[in-house]
Amino acid sequence: MSHTKPHTVAPPLVWVEEPTRADDFAGHARITAECRTPIQIGENLWGPHDLAKSLSAGASDLVMLDVMKIGGITGWLRSIGQAEAAGLPVSSHLFPELSAQLLAISPQAHWLEYQDWAVPILQRPLELKDGFALPQTEAGCGLTRDKDAVEHYRLC
Repeated sequence: MSHTKPHTVAPPLVWVEEPTRADDFAGHARITAECRTPIQIGENLWGPHDLAKSLSAGASDLVMLDVMKIGGITGWLRSIGQAEAAGLPVSSHLFPELSAQLLAISPQAHWLEYQDWAVPILQRPLELKDGFALPQTEAGCGLTRDKDAVEHYRLC
């Protein structure tokens, strides 16, 4: 009788995020050129001008945009145009309730980063079905806070 563990195969590594300083575009470019695993940067880009520097350097294989850092919806729209022109897939960083909507209009959409941190204070959290996010359809960003829940969690 064998007492060894059954052999399991680990899932493949899909990408590596920011393997060096976020603003080290040249360093990321060197790593991207040498690494077989795709490199993804972007969650720490401060506006479309940072993305332009990253793309110019060839700093990554994938782009991860943070709507709150990239310049809101306008910055996102400018950035997805740049990513599409460069042929790079776009993922989101946090704020999945709004990011799901933005990825839905992004031609190079790749991956929605999902954290349910806001669920306790939302009237209607982002709905997930079969591994996919179903963006809100209400006007605006479709987010409404539950005022009683916000009051419950308020610290001061």
